Amino acid sequence: MKPGIDPGSVDIDVDGQLLTIRGERTMANHENVKWLTRERMAGSFLRQLNLGQGIDIENISATYNNGVLSVTIPVSEAAKPRKIEVKGSGEQVMQIKEADKKAVS
Repeated sequence: MKPGIDPGSVDIDVDGQLLTIRGERTMANHENVKWLTRERMAGSFLRQLNLGQGIDIENISATYNNGVLSVTIPVSEAAKPRKIEVKGSGEQVMQIKEADKKAVS
């Protein structure tokens, strides 16, 4: 997040697979001050991120600490790699590891 932004002015929402972060930076009003230049401008901002498939949308979280906004986007359990056991006839059992696609007997 940009420095100088009040965390209360930040809005984060998810609509389908689209994560939107919006906020506004306001500048302090100083009496009898004429600014020649400013490095940080006031105004609103908007950032959007397409989340794609396999995201656990219900458990997205955000924290704000020392001027840094952190958004945690977890992967859903269904999208994580897993082992699939393949049973054959007889006593031989073959396992397929989804992560490395190797067959082990």
